[in-house]
Parts: sequence; C-alpha cells; structure tokens
Amino acid sequence: MADASCSTDRPGALDITRKLAKICDPPFARLAGPADEVAGRTARWVAVPGGPHAAAEVLRLAAAHDLTVVPRGAGTKIDWGAAPAQVDIMLDTGRLAGVRHEPGAAVLAEIGAGTPLRAVQATLGRTGLRLPVDAPSPGATLGGVLAADEAGPLRLRHGGPCAQLVGVRYLDADGELISGDLPGLDVARLLCGSQGGLGVLVSATMRVHARPASRVWVSRPVWTPLEVHDLVRAVLAAEVQPAAVELDLPVPVPLPRRRIPASHPSVSGRPDHPAVTGRPAAGNLVVLLEGGPADVVERVGRLTAVLGAESVVNHRPPEWWGRYPFAPGDTALRIEVPVDHLHAAVYALRDAAGTPMAVRGSAGVGAVHAALPGVMPPERVASILGAVRSVLVARQGRCVVVAAPAPVRRAVDLWGEWPTLSRLRSAKAHLDPHRRLAPGRLPGGL
Repeated sequence: MADASCSTDRPGALDITRKLAKICDPPFARLAGPADEVAGRTARWVAVPGGPHAAAEVLRLAAAHDLTVVPRGAGTKIDWGAAPAQVDIMLDTGRLAGVRHEPGAAVLAEIGAGTPLRAVQATLGRTGLRLPVDAPSPGATLGGVLAADEAGPLRLRHGGPCAQLVGVRYLDADGELISGDLPGLDVARLLCGSQGGLGVLVSATMRVHARPASRVWVSRPVWTPLEVHDLVRAVLAAEVQPAAVELDLPVPVPLPRRRIPASHPSVSGRPDHPAVTGRPAAGNLVVLLEGGPADVVERVGRLTAVLGAESVVNHRPPEWWGRYPFAPGDTALRIEVPVDHLHAAVYALRDAAGTPMAVRGSAGVGAVHAALPGVMPPERVASILGAVRSVLVARQGRCVVVAAPAPVRRAVDLWGEWPTLSRLRSAKAHLDPHRRLAPGRLPGGL
C-alpha cells in the first residue's frame, strides 16, 4: 500500500490529480484540505464522481496505484467509529443522487447513495409517500445512514433502514459495478454499518409507505429506569400499535436547598422544575401513534388510560425528539439490549459513572444513546465501558463507542465483543482482499 504520509508529495502525485480531474471533471477533483478528514485522519485527494461509472473509474485508478478509498456522504458521521489506517482518496458521493419511483408500480424507490434524506422525503411526499427512515443526523444522505446503520424513532414500527432494503448497487474494491448480491453473501446487509469498508454504495432500492394522515405524541414524565421498564412493557402490551416509543433521561437538576414558590420568576411556567415539585426534574417517555384520524383518536384514549393522569397529548414532537443526547466533543455511547433489560443497562451506566448520564433513544426496542463528558479521562471512560459491558454480556446486549475525542478513541476498545467478527473478517477478505476500502474502520481493525 502506498505511503499515505507523503502521497501528495511523491513523484506521480500530480499525475494522479490530473487523472482524477479527467474522470470527475476539473471542478470535482482536488487536493484535500484540512477539513477533509475521517475521524482525525486527513485525506490526500477528494474526488466527486458524476455517476456510477465515473466512481468505478476512481476505484480502478486507486487499485492501479495501490491507494486507499474512503466514501463520504454529507459528512454528518465522518467522525464516528475508528479512524482509518490511511485515507488517500476521499470519494464524495454528492453527485450519486436522485430518487426514482414509478407511481402505480410496486411501492419501491431506487435512491442514489448521495441523496439527502430531506430530498428523498420531499420527492416522495409529492405523491403522498414517505421513506420511514428518520435518522437523527441533520442533512444525512441515504448512503451515510446505511453505512452507519443509523436509525431513528420509527425503527420500532418499521425496523432500521437496513431492514427496509430490497436491493443495492455498489462498487467493489476493483471498481466493478454490482447489482444485488454475490453467491453466498448477503452483501446488501453486510454493507449496512460497514462505513464504506466493504464496498461503495451507489444506490439502494427501499420500501416506501403512504404518509400517515394523523400523528400524535403522548408523553409522560418518568423518574427512574425501572419506572420506564414498567411503562414500556405496559405500552407494548396495550395493543395500541405505537410507531415509536422514545425515552429522554437528562442529567438531573440538583434539588434546591429551599423550596421556591411556583410564582417566582426563576421557575414561572416550569411546573416540572425541582423547586416546584420537590424532586429532581423528570425525564420523559413519549409514544408516537400514526394512522387515520379516527383510529388514532381511539388509540390515544387507550394509551392515556395506560400511562395515567400525568400523560399529555401533543400534535407536535418534543424538542428533543429524534436528536442525540451528546454534543460534539462528548464521548457518545450506543447501548443495545433486549428491551426487558434496558433498565439494568442504564443503572449499570449510572453506577459505573457515579452519577446519572444523559440517555436518550428508542426504549421500545432497547436501543439508546448516552453521553459522557468530553473532558472525562480516557482511563475513566475505559473503566465505565468495562463495567457496563460486563452487565450487558449476560443480557445479550452490547455497548459501542459511537464517537469520542481522539485521546479516548485511541485508548479504549470502541466495539467490545463482536459476535459476528469472524463473518465480517471473511467478508472483508472476500470483497476487499487488498484492504483498499476504509482500512481499519471496521471492528477488529479490519
């Protein structure tokens, strides 16, 4: 493999730049700048091919010169996961965009990998349809969402985006354009979550659905993970067909030393403030119901009977809906565990950290994100991860570091136990034997 540290300085670098410009057209090929990096690893060139065949030529050029390639969509999750060992060519998928849907045909749409989800929804919405994918990353492209296996609140009803795949078109490491799967390999599923390490997604054929006529959010304050556990079980048993069951457990506000009157300006209009209630500020459990107006009204009635008198009905989502609890610079964790054990995972995180941490996500499927302060020392993060993972392993769960400051990323095991690592290793060896596609981005350093 080429020496990335001097790939733009060595003889032949200018020739590669010219060849990329010839493939992509001059405005769409350039030497990379400081902002063109992947989890802290700076690229050497940026290529923005105008279509699948141009993208294939970029990959063939990379193969001929033994260069690595890392795909990039909108870059909303470019710092997630492990840093690649080397980034020679950053292949920007922004021009691999478009939505093809034929009204009256099967309810499917072929969507270019570089198409922003917002554009997908706007296009489908003109015919009363939607893609039931609501990934939290603002501006994310479909390819980026699939590459990170990023799901939002609607995963409860429709599954994650990878579950909605019908077919794919992708480029292998040698630049061959492939539709569907290779014999013996479910490549469509393998590409999901692979962060560009197994192939470059060109387009995906996805299931689309009619847009619901009515959407209602029913919320209820919650104070403990065990209370969340009991309520989620009750909601799922109530047969109200929720589209999403989301949880927000913010970092609690300390109780004031003295009770402040509810009329005081500092708490006016905030009936849930601890100064008024006398207990720490609550989190929220919110259930989304979708469907026909009359049907939704009937189900809302049944749901509020389950959630009790503290439940509130809204026609708009809460401000935190579909957003991550972490900010840039935080250490972001993703916890996945069977829903009956989610409370144990949250308690384990609290115990290991010594204080409650912000937790938010899909309580209805046992998949949430948590935020650790970015200033927390790497050894402390490693200790917390070890404690949480020891609790999850017996419950068939896992805890993954989604994003982290560079010192933490270098010091901790981002993935933990990965049950399908041997299968992933075989797939990497088969699809990218020379390790040219995002080397090191996958679990196990693949």
